[in-house]
Parts: sequence; C-alpha cells; structure tokens
Amino acid sequence: MESLPREQLITNMQNSFQTYINQYGVDHIGIFEEEGQDDHYYLGYTVKKAGKTYHIHSPYRKDSHGDLSPIVNEWTIESDEPQKQDLKGYHSLDSALRDI
Repeated sequence: MESLPREQLITNMQNSFQTYINQYGVDHIGIFEEEGQDDHYYLGYTVKKAGKTYHIHSPYRKDSHGDLSPIVNEWTIESDEPQKQDLKGYHSLDSALRDI
C-alpha cells in the first residue's frame, strides 16, 4: 500500500470534519494519534457525542521517513469509559460513526 506523509493524511482527515458533524450529529471532532510499539502508529478521530468521548482509529505502519501506510482497512472504537471494551472490526469509518 502507498505511504503518505502524516501531515497529508491529517489534512485530508480535517477536511471531512464538518461533513461528519453534519451527517452523524457529533458535538466535536478532532484528530487522534497514538504511537504504537515498533513501527505501528494509530491514526483516526476523537469524537464527542452526547457527552461521551470516543477514539476511532485505524492501524498504520510508520517508515523511517515518518510516512504512514495502512496495515489493514479496519477501524476500532475506544470509549473513554474504562469498563467498556473496544469495538473492533469496522471496515469503514461510516459504519463506526453510525455505531456510536
């Protein structure tokens, strides 16, 4: 799969904020980033809806130049509620956003 600069991926994601706010009725949306072990990197969205916060992300591989390439086309929803389990296996961002 094609590697892209992190900044380009983030800019592309930011361009869709208003669409997701309008389409899914979220209160706020931002960028989620987390450095994983080895060359793994998690990139996605932090979404606030109905007083709850969710991190919806997908796994990437980070190369020596800092560029990112998707590992799999799968999204995970993490809730800020500690007792809730992560929801995995979403094959599109839309299906994850519909589920929150």
